Amino acid sequence: MKNSVFENLSREQLMELCEIYAKNWLALDGVWFQSVEAEHGLDEALRHDANAWRRYTVIEAKRIKTFLNLPERAGIEGLRQALALRFYGLLNLQEITVPDDRTLLYKVITCRVQHARQRKGMAYHPCKPVGYIEYSLFAKTLDDRFETETLSCHPDVTDPSCNCFWKFTLTE
Repeated sequence: MKNSVFENLSREQLMELCEIYAKNWLALDGVWFQSVEAEHGLDEALRHDANAWRRYTVIEAKRIKTFLNLPERAGIEGLRQALALRFYGLLNLQEITVPDDRTLLYKVITCRVQHARQRKGMAYHPCKPVGYIEYSLFAKTLDDRFETETLSCHPDVTDPSCNCFWKFTLTE
């Protein structure tokens, strides 16, 4: 490690610190978005959000792929492992199911972003367009054979049991 202060922390402290870092990352994501939204409107904020996620999600996927030592084509099992290690995995209740060897279903049951907006009396964040960019590029970075489908996501919620629901299919 580059900073010896971390070497003296217990496993529990390191886990707590990971959660703090995840919350800080999500707070930064939210405050810059709300700043652009307040000054330039929702459409402009969504445009910048999409541009940021096009770059960030690939960086995140590559780093997790390296950390897990996944092969070039990580497949369903690689995607399952990598999704669980995203920062969201520390903050949101999620459910991952693998109904067959070519399909992974990913549900975000509780979403910290949507719950915060609801708590503040704000409208739900219409995350479907940006979410599609985020999840499809994340999966494609792990394995170029993945196709991504949005099953339910704000503003088009078709499954009220969750905040968003994604389907990843391994093609070929």
